[in-house]
Amino acid sequence: MAVQLAPLGRLLPIAGLQLGTAGAGIKHTNRDDVVLIHLTSEQASCAAVFTRNAFCAAPVVLAKQHLASTAARYCLINSGNANAGTGAAGLQAAQATCQAVAELHGGSAEAVLPFSTGVIGQALPVEKIRTALPNAIQALSEDNWTAAAKAIMTTDTQPKGFSRQVEVQGQTLTVTGISKGAGMIRPDMATMLAFIGTDAAVPSELLQRCLAQAMDVSFNRISVDGDTSTNDACVLMASGQGAVQISNEQDPAWTVLCETVTEVCQALAQAIVRDGEGATKFITIAVEGAANREECLAVAYTIAHSPLVKTAFFASDANWGRILAAVGRAGLNNLVLEDVQIDLNEVNIVRQGGVSPEYTEAQGQRVMQETDITIRVQLGRGEVSDQVWTCDLSHEYVSINADYRT
Repeated sequence: MAVQLAPLGRLLPIAGLQLGTAGAGIKHTNRDDVVLIHLTSEQASCAAVFTRNAFCAAPVVLAKQHLASTAARYCLINSGNANAGTGAAGLQAAQATCQAVAELHGGSAEAVLPFSTGVIGQALPVEKIRTALPNAIQALSEDNWTAAAKAIMTTDTQPKGFSRQVEVQGQTLTVTGISKGAGMIRPDMATMLAFIGTDAAVPSELLQRCLAQAMDVSFNRISVDGDTSTNDACVLMASGQGAVQISNEQDPAWTVLCETVTEVCQALAQAIVRDGEGATKFITIAVEGAANREECLAVAYTIAHSPLVKTAFFASDANWGRILAAVGRAGLNNLVLEDVQIDLNEVNIVRQGGVSPEYTEAQGQRVMQETDITIRVQLGRGEVSDQVWTCDLSHEYVSINADYRT
């Protein structure tokens, strides 16, 4: 049940970046579950960020190694199996799939970045993926983003993708991205999986900076359930086949690229929250007047991760005391309670250390019936503000995760 998540529109092709999908029958037999992305030009560059979970999956380990050793030319993605918690055998399996791409389509295995998502602790079915690869290769096309967005889904109810095209000094710049994720979402770098492409020519070190900046205000600002996955990864690919060329951060196109990539990342990140497992509410937690960003995020994530807050929103219950309690336990030293103000949308619920004199239960109830709600917390400690996006916690979330392996 996605919360006001618009249907997937047309995703713009990226010159020099091809995608192909195929069905390997890893978990389901009636859908594509393997994606191959090919950066066709030698001018292409690639940047990536990965989960900080200590039990990171075998494909994460291997993708890091490959990215550090040579220029990436392929991304190989499978859904239905995470290849995490699989030890040395998992690494060998991931390497075998990379080798299969190299043998079938050329290049070296090190030029392939593997990615997996799905159930943890199960052996990766290498032969199923190897058998499906010829079909994925045959399907390679620059206009295949939508098919790829569907193939990487697990518990997602809708595919997630977003495109943006802008003009830079008379030249057209295109950015298109897809992502997947609905549960086990509290990324410590990115989301479960996201793949973003641009036709600009950008050196890899600049591309990495662009991605890091975008992550910090998009995928690093979302939470569905407070769990960071073993497989989180986000890749930014620059094909170099468009008119825009960027050589340094002083180039006027650099700022435009970073802004556009950030816009795409924020759209993809918010789509993940709107499609959170069992979600019925999309909640923005905006913290203002903090002394620093750490205070903002401490308060925002304490609220976002509170089961009591999240279940109250699911019930449309204006139990604002749960929000107040979350702010109080966020760990801020010397918090002056009289300076704290809390609003739900336009309704002030807490002021000067207690309930607002103007607040009524009817006002709170009206706001809680809405699907898009902003919790605004003003701390009165400084000038810094930040925000986090989350969702409610429903019966359906429990059912989805209780039945995940059946």
